[in-house]
Amino acid sequence: QVQLVESGGGLVQPGGSLRLSCTASGSIFRINNMGWYRQAPGKQRRLVAAITSGGSTDYADSLKGRFTISRDIAKNTVYLQMNNSLKPEDTAVYYCTADVTHYNGDYYVTNRYWGQGTQVTVSS
Repeated sequence: QVQLVESGGGLVQPGGSLRLSCTASGSIFRINNMGWYRQAPGKQRRLVAAITSGGSTDYADSLKGRFTISRDIAKNTVYLQMNNSLKPEDTAVYYCTADVTHYNGDYYVTNRYWGQGTQVTVSS
């Protein structure tokens, strides 16, 4: 089993910054892609950003330039830096994901795991 634990969410004023973290633990042979999704009330969960094991990144078009994804491979951790630009419409539950390869005793398998979510509220 693999667990993803997120932290860093909270209440922030418009124009403020937050840094989310997500650490994977458990039965891990290798972590491939990691990413962040968000889900606003009444809306579908959508991709925010993703990063490969090689460091290549991808962002939702509307968020490019405002958010930065990074990872520390040694710590099995992915970060989402939201810099000085948070807007009320960024309010959502943010979920991290990790595509984890592990050995099940017979062969290697890769599954996507999700964190429990962390609330980000942007409000004055």
